[in-house]
Amino acid sequence: MKGNTAIAISAGAPEWVEKRRYEHTTEEKKKLNLDNVARDILYKTLDKNMFSKIKTCATAKEIWEKLIQICEGNDETKENKLTVAQQKYESMKMRDGETMEEFDEHFSAVVIELTSLGKEYNNRELALKVMPTLPRECDVKTMAMRESKDLNKLELHDLFANLKAYEFELETRSEAGPLTSQPTKALAATTSEQFSPNTSKSAEQLSNDAMSLFVKKFGKFLRRSYNPSFS
Repeated sequence: MKGNTAIAISAGAPEWVEKRRYEHTTEEKKKLNLDNVARDILYKTLDKNMFSKIKTCATAKEIWEKLIQICEGNDETKENKLTVAQQKYESMKMRDGETMEEFDEHFSAVVIELTSLGKEYNNRELALKVMPTLPRECDVKTMAMRESKDLNKLELHDLFANLKAYEFELETRSEAGPLTSQPTKALAATTSEQFSPNTSKSAEQLSNDAMSLFVKKFGKFLRRSYNPSFS
């Protein structure tokens, strides 16, 4: 029974007829106002196509029930949607070039769809589904998480938060790699030059030249000492 109707006698048989506005009680006016607000909110969320399907509904409750029927369908339709969603879940894999943020959105959307259709997975099942779908670069991280964390208590958003942090760490190391390798190469080149045959030969030659010069000067000094007239 609608709140804004009353029994009236027409042609000897009782029937429900809509009350005139001034006949509404205070409580009925409040309910009617709330219904108007709810309908207005629902109308604003619908496009023209969907609005055409519910415009004959008299109350917000009728609109809502009609929308559920349209979106979810009957039992057979629900079953078909669930089958499709489960197939997407089972075939889920991180795509080439996909970031962890994108995979999080992709995976979570499928999980939400399954939940809306009545199929839910616990934390452990979700974690064990995500981990094998990741690239090999994440194997070390996923193995560590399996050993150090209780997967039954690891929420999906926490799982992806850990994976995003690890992805960032890998990217940071990758970017820093070429910079750290340059000094190493320079050091290797310097070391190679220091121990190359040509470099060693030059050093030996310099040592011999210095010794020859010293011997000549020392000989001249001795000759002057024993022969003062030597100039």
